[in-house]
Amino acid sequence: TAIISLPLALAFGVASGAGAEAGLWGAILVGLFAALFGGSSTLISEPTGPMTVIMTAILTAMVARYPESGAAIAFTVVMMAGAFQILLGTLKLGKYITLMPYSVVSGFMSGIGVILIILQLSPLLGHPSPGGGVLGTLSALPDLLANLKFSELFLGLLTLGILFFLPQKYRKQVPAQLVALVVVTLFSVIFFDTDDIRRIGEIPAGLPSIVVPTFTSDIVVTMVIDALVLGTLGCIDTLLTAVIGDSLTRKEHDSDRELQGQGIANMVAGLFGALPGAGATMGTVTNIQVGARSPLSGVTRALMLALVVLVAGGLTEPIPMAVLAGIAVYVGVNILDWAFIQRAHKISLQGMAIMYGVMLLTVFVDLIVAVGLGVFISNILVIERLSREQARQVKAISDADDDDVPLTESERKLLDKANGKVLFFYLSGPMIFSVSKAITRQHSSVEQYQAMILDLTDVPMIDVTVGLALENAIRDAQEAHCEVYLLCPNEKTRAELEKFKVIDLVPDQNMFTFRYEALNAAVKQVNT
Repeated sequence: TAIISLPLALAFGVASGAGAEAGLWGAILVGLFAALFGGSSTLISEPTGPMTVIMTAILTAMVARYPESGAAIAFTVVMMAGAFQILLGTLKLGKYITLMPYSVVSGFMSGIGVILIILQLSPLLGHPSPGGGVLGTLSALPDLLANLKFSELFLGLLTLGILFFLPQKYRKQVPAQLVALVVVTLFSVIFFDTDDIRRIGEIPAGLPSIVVPTFTSDIVVTMVIDALVLGTLGCIDTLLTAVIGDSLTRKEHDSDRELQGQGIANMVAGLFGALPGAGATMGTVTNIQVGARSPLSGVTRALMLALVVLVAGGLTEPIPMAVLAGIAVYVGVNILDWAFIQRAHKISLQGMAIMYGVMLLTVFVDLIVAVGLGVFISNILVIERLSREQARQVKAISDADDDDVPLTESERKLLDKANGKVLFFYLSGPMIFSVSKAITRQHSSVEQYQAMILDLTDVPMIDVTVGLALENAIRDAQEAHCEVYLLCPNEKTRAELEKFKVIDLVPDQNMFTFRYEALNAAVKQVNT
C-alpha cells in the first residue's frame, strides 16, 4: 500500500500548491495517527482527491489574501477541521454523517472530480496554475493552449495512456500509478533536456517544521466555515470507504471512534503543514486484498513512507510536473461516479436532475451551496412521495362493505348495525406533518354522523402537526354533536397524545383497546 500511496501523495501535494512534501507528510501523518486511533482495522487514510480539491481552494484563497501568513492560516483550518471531526465522534454523530441521498453524494463527488481535472489542465499543458480556481483556469485556457509546451503535454498524455491502458496482468503486480511515474520520469530524463521540463525538485530531508496556529479576526467566520466543509467532507469520504472495507472483511467498523481518529490525524497533519486526508478506497481495498486485518498494516505503511522521505527524498527530483498532473487527472476521472451517471436516466429523472445540479453547483458555485440545496430538494421530494403514501393510510368509512379498513367479520356486522351513523376513522403507519391535510379532508363531513371512532391501533408514532390535526378532528366532531371514541393501544402514540392534551378531550368511558368494544359502544349510542 505504501507503493500505491507514493505517487498519489506526490501528485496531490503538487496539485494543492503546498508542495510534494506536504502530500507525502500528509500520507505519513494521517495514515499513522488514523491507524492508531481510528475505529477500522483495515482502513488506509491519506490525502484523497476530494480533500485535496477543498484544501487547494482554501490554500489558494488564504495565500492570495495574506501572502505571508496565508499558508499558516490554511493549515490552521486543517487543525480546526480535525477538531470538528473529533467533536462529531465524541458526540456519537458518526452514524448520521452518511444519511444523505445518494444522488447528492454522487453529485458533489463527481463535481470534485471535475474540479480536479480542470485544475490540472494548466500543468498538463506545461504552465503553472493561473490561479482563480475553476473559472480562472477556464478563462485562461485559450492562452494556455496558444502557448502550450508540447514536451510536457506529451509526457502528461503518455502518463494518462499508461494509467488507462496498462494491461490488467501488470496492474496486479505493480500499481499503474507507480509504473507511470517511473517509466515517464525515466523517459523524460533520457529523451528531454532537463531545462525544457518543469520538475518537482528534491524534497527536503528531515522532519517537517511545526506550523504555529494562526488566526486573523476578520476571517474567523470564513475559517470556521472552511473547517466545517473540510471536516464534513473528510467524514463522508472516510465512512463511505469504511463501509466498503466492512463489506470485504465482514467486520463492522466503529464510526464514532473512526471520526475521532481521523480528527486527531488531521490535527497533527495541520500542525506539521501536511495535507489533510481521509479514508482512501484504493489503498483500503489493496490493504485488504494483501491480507491485512489489523491497524498494524496502516502503521507499517506510514513508517515505510517516512523511510522513503527521510532517506531517499532526492529520488523525487527528476519527476516531471506533467506526470503528477496526469496522475491527478486520472484520479479525477475515477472520482466521477460513472456507475450512477450511466444509469441515472433509467433509474430516476429526479435523481438525475439532483445529481447533475449538485455537480454543476459544486464546480461553479460552492460545495456548501451544492450540498445544502441538494439535500433540501431531495428531502422535499421524499416528503412529497411519503405524503402521497401516508395519505392513502388515512381512511374513513361508514359502510360495512367497504374493504379499505381491516375489520373482522364480526366488526363489520356491528358497523352495519349502525346504519351509516358511525364514521370509522382509521389511520395506519407512521404519521408525520405531511398527512395533516388528509386527516382534515377525511373528517370534513363529520357533521353527517352521530359517532366517530378514531382508530390509531396501527399508528406507531405521530408528530406535533398530526397531533394538532387529530385535536381539530375531535373538536370538530364534538362541536357537531358527534360522539368521539378513541382506540390507541400503542403506548408511544398514546404518550404523544397525552403531551398534546388530546387524550383529555375524550372521556375515559370512550377510550378503548379493541375495535369490537369501541364499535359496540358506538352502535349502542347511535341506536338509543
